[in-house]
Amino acid sequence: MANILHIDASPRGERSISRSLSYEFITSWKDTHPGDTVTYRDLGHNPVPHVDEPWIAAAFTPPEARTPELTQAIKLSDDLVDEFLAADRYVFGVPMYNFSIPSTFKAYIDQIVRGGRTFAVTENGGFQGLVDSSKKVLIITARGGSFPPGTPFAAYDFQEPYLRTIFGFIGLTDLTFIHGDSLNSGKDARQKSLAAAKDAIAQAVATW
Repeated sequence: MANILHIDASPRGERSISRSLSYEFITSWKDTHPGDTVTYRDLGHNPVPHVDEPWIAAAFTPPEARTPELTQAIKLSDDLVDEFLAADRYVFGVPMYNFSIPSTFKAYIDQIVRGGRTFAVTENGGFQGLVDSSKKVLIITARGGSFPPGTPFAAYDFQEPYLRTIFGFIGLTDLTFIHGDSLNSGKDARQKSLAAAKDAIAQAVATW
């Protein structure tokens, strides 16, 4: 039995493609894995706060030396990290905004990428991810355009490379991406892309 952390980052509701695709995966997965549990967090409708000065002070102060004020300043981050580490697998629905990720998802990442919690600084000044590298991550995106590797458009994709880098930084390297792309490229391209994304979701349910 696994615990899946499912996060949506789109501020849209029923009109959100990333939400609908991540929901399709989760519902299909639960049908085939009824013993698994799902923890859901909706960052699009309930965003977490951005990092502020008290947060930074708390993060760089040992827990035993924190004042009550600093302990409170970092409490939500601690809760989010605990929730993240408790998950066995991850499913993220993330739209592309301006070639990257929504600020809501970036704020979440800033809350969970923590020295001593999800990564460590080694003796030689390097970095080591502290999250179990065997955990799998499925990231389902929604994109207006298409950015295939090897094409000039690939240079505009700061979404997948960033997410691979930041999750790899904390130890998660088994990432699968399903892109619902070409959504602004006309009806035919949109329908073809969504059909391919749904096929990929069905395949992921069967093999992930």
